Amino acid sequence: MFKRKGLWIVVGLLLLLLGFSAMILQLVGVNWAFLAWLERGGLLWALVLKVVMVLSGVVIVVLAKTDWDREFEESAQP
Repeated sequence: MFKRKGLWIVVGLLLLLLGFSAMILQLVGVNWAFLAWLERGGLLWALVLKVVMVLSGVVIVVLAKTDWDREFEESAQP
């Protein structure tokens, strides 16, 4: 299903790490300079977007690591 699994895993891990580190930094009171635009909508909005970043990173990694051919074979057998 995924043509470039390695690339998708890297993208997912980057989203996961950036979102998680941004949440930790928000607790301390600082933020990443390139993610400063998230704070314009308020702290709650920024937190929600960071959580979405983490969850989407996890979903991308899980989907990239899944062996879809084996899943389809197992589901086709009675």
